[in-house]
Amino acid sequence: MSQITETNAQYYQGSQSFRGNAGNTAGQTFATTFNTDLVFGSYDPTNENYAKNNFKVYTSVTGLPGTFTEYTAAYTVVNNIISITGNPGANVFIVVQLKILDGGKYGTTAAEKAYGQAVEDNYGGYQYLKLNDIVNNYMVGYVGDGKLIQTCKKSDVVFFAKRSLQEFSYDTLKSIRSQELTIPSSLSLIIPQDYVNYVNLSWIDELGVKRPIYPANNLTIDPYSSLLQDGTGVPTQDNFGEDLEGTSITESRWKSNNTRLLNSSWYSDFEYFGFANQDLYSLNGPWNWGRLYGLDPQRSQVNGWFGINEREGKFSFSSNLAGRLIVFEYISDGLAYDLDTKVPKMAEEAMYKSISYNILSTRANVSEGVVQRYKKDRYAALRNAKIRLSNIKLEEITQVMRGKSKWIKH
Repeated sequence: MSQITETNAQYYQGSQSFRGNAGNTAGQTFATTFNTDLVFGSYDPTNENYAKNNFKVYTSVTGLPGTFTEYTAAYTVVNNIISITGNPGANVFIVVQLKILDGGKYGTTAAEKAYGQAVEDNYGGYQYLKLNDIVNNYMVGYVGDGKLIQTCKKSDVVFFAKRSLQEFSYDTLKSIRSQELTIPSSLSLIIPQDYVNYVNLSWIDELGVKRPIYPANNLTIDPYSSLLQDGTGVPTQDNFGEDLEGTSITESRWKSNNTRLLNSSWYSDFEYFGFANQDLYSLNGPWNWGRLYGLDPQRSQVNGWFGINEREGKFSFSSNLAGRLIVFEYISDGLAYDLDTKVPKMAEEAMYKSISYNILSTRANVSEGVVQRYKKDRYAALRNAKIRLSNIKLEEITQVMRGKSKWIKH
């Protein structure tokens, strides 16, 4: 239940134009209508709070391209309304530009360009509903006289809406985030702030192709404690009676190992001993290929391994991944940032059913039959949401299945 409110210029360019009022010299106000709320820190570029702004204001006497300059005289912003203290000029052209990756088409210098990502954050926003809208819609459509839930505190609806969003984020909603990082020489990366569980880790080759990195599992371990011991093997303590800890020898050996000894890569072995690629066949012939049979699948790969160091809150990587560019995909719970608190419209009904079930199941005087009915409704709505959000395309499935007709010899 929504409609498009932004103009094409607002959506695509993140800009909105106004004309100054010639008759008002004491100050003027301009109400912006972006879907994105204006964030205001200061109008003065020399003020440290100026960087908080997610927009810039430009003025021009003629309105022609290349004549706009940033307006840095006194103004304030309250509820997306810009109030200019002085008089910007009679019939002057005024433009509000949300920050955009390419800086926008206003401003005469690089410093005046509105560089940022406020515009891109709004792209594709029509497919979502804000969590606040879900709560308000629920209070209107599901709570009141003559309805099953006659009275309910809004705080209860907010709580169950957040819990439903968290549960949906784990296996239903598009809540997978990703980061592009470079593995340092320390072979460890800090777990993201909103991390719940990992999905994939891959290093990127020169062609931009993903090369999956596999979990170390039983290959190694990141000990939670590395106790210092005396000559008899007894852990030592400090003056406060706490165990003394040192650097993990296990982690040190893992980070400095030769991964060729783990993956049994015949190609890497010859490369390691200095033979040229064209000599591989002549030196060892096809006989050497037999070494690949019977290998442990978790070791017979050359992409590398990762583990999770729970004590330090970091991901650790094998030695052959130092300096690699990786993409880290992980699951968040959908509530870490304001931007996350959005619900795909395809899952809107499932959210309402989930909130209803949770509210009714926690009330004292609701019959079990009603609770079970809403439990089934919730399950059915959630199943429909999963099907809708799975984004299955027949053409894509057909393209994959074309390869299934090939004979595979074992």
